[in-house]
Amino acid sequence: MGVVLSFHGAAGTVTGSCYRVTHPKGQFLVDCGLFQGNKTVRALNYKPFPFDPAKLDYALLTHAHIDHAGLLPKLVKHKFEGPIHSTAATTGLLDYMLPDSAGIQEYEAERHNRKRARKGEELVEPLYTRENAEETLKRTKGHPYEEWFEPGPGVKARFWNAGHILGSSSIEVHVQDDDGKTIKMLFSGDLGPDEKVFYLEPHAPSGFDYILCESTYGGRDRDDYSLDERRAALKKEINRALGNGGNLVIPAFAVERSQELLHDIGVLIKRGEIDPQLVFLDSPLARRVTSVFKRHAAELQDVELDPEELFADDRFRIVESVEESKGINRINGGAIIMAASGMCDAGRIKHHLRNNISDPKSTILFVGYQAPGTLGHVIKSGKDEVRIHGKNHIVRAAIRSIGNYSAHGDHSELMDWIAERLPAHGAIFLTHGEDEGRDAMKTALAAKGLGPDKVIAPQLDDQFELRANGVGAVHQPEHLRIDPQQFTQDWSAEFARFSIELSHALAKESSDKKRLELMKRLHAELAK
Repeated sequence: MGVVLSFHGAAGTVTGSCYRVTHPKGQFLVDCGLFQGNKTVRALNYKPFPFDPAKLDYALLTHAHIDHAGLLPKLVKHKFEGPIHSTAATTGLLDYMLPDSAGIQEYEAERHNRKRARKGEELVEPLYTRENAEETLKRTKGHPYEEWFEPGPGVKARFWNAGHILGSSSIEVHVQDDDGKTIKMLFSGDLGPDEKVFYLEPHAPSGFDYILCESTYGGRDRDDYSLDERRAALKKEINRALGNGGNLVIPAFAVERSQELLHDIGVLIKRGEIDPQLVFLDSPLARRVTSVFKRHAAELQDVELDPEELFADDRFRIVESVEESKGINRINGGAIIMAASGMCDAGRIKHHLRNNISDPKSTILFVGYQAPGTLGHVIKSGKDEVRIHGKNHIVRAAIRSIGNYSAHGDHSELMDWIAERLPAHGAIFLTHGEDEGRDAMKTALAAKGLGPDKVIAPQLDDQFELRANGVGAVHQPEHLRIDPQQFTQDWSAEFARFSIELSHALAKESSDKKRLELMKRLHAELAK
């Protein structure tokens, strides 16, 4: 048997990162992430793995974000017994992130089961439990950057700085094929931009057989900016929002984005350039992750505040309890409120959006990518009305966005990263991106002389036989786990939009009689 690379996630979508490498002496995973996004995409998390977890030897992990690590406890739940290798800082973040994710899974199962019990339906199990998460943490093994280690027979690996979040890495992997030849691969993980607080820009060697590169921002370039220019843009948005007399609500991921924002807000306060009454970071996980950043403060780059000042301004309130979170709702203006999740699909951010989105004095500021089908994408796209927690809300708040806080490199930065890693003797695989972005990168790489046989955009569960001189056999799954179209549009999002449009249509009718006639016409159409 040769070396076979399978794409079990982040293929046609930006979440669920999971790559399986099968080779003559075993098999292993690179990443095992949670699918995030619309309801149909999230349903993939509950389907069986397309492989047997018990037969895996180990896993390599690029970083701690849940879309790269969030299914590791499910892997353990289903009899995976091997070690999980990552950088040391990643293991520190996982200590908080995996139990937090497990708590969310248990809460969601409990919430669904209350509804199911009332309907007499069969109860469901959580995707995984805190016990599964704690067992997973016993298997983590931290490694320094740029040092080779041998996770198993026939394989050696080392981690390179990816510049994305604390501990993030690109993983260089050398695997022996059945002829004893070495197949050299580089898994990019998520790549940070060139200009980013906390970390140096991404780095790795050149000259591989196969390069797997993320494509989250494929086809999209942000304006060039320095850290001072980024803070100037944030200052402008904060002063504009607070000048309107309302609150500023910022959806932000608990890891990295929240800490970057807190740091820059602290810098602007210290300089006297903004004057918020209070700054809330409403996330138990973000509170714990922030403590990890404090421990690693001496290792961070471009930090203007000293370690004692980092995240420590008197106006900062890092919120953990539900009671404290509910108390924020009594504040009608002058506050900056950051909460997870960054795409508004779960967590406490939905409560703050519900409380502020219909207030014309308030502002919602997006600072990162919003995947199609998510609540964040719906709000950012300019809809007049959105559905939150099952109820419709008129959008009266100002909707703003700045792109300078993305933890991902843009199109040009991704292209530069690939160029610096070349040559790729076998092929370049474009992953962790939607098809539109991957197509843009394929076109750009073709302009540099890399033909279609050298640049591949795999779909979910595709398998490729890897040879030193190029891709051999290609196998596609017999049964699709999801219709690829559902990555960007699913029935639940369309139902929410239909519900809003129906309520508007009924409201426009001049009498109850005409509303009843409209409903009868719809019933008749459904009965066909």
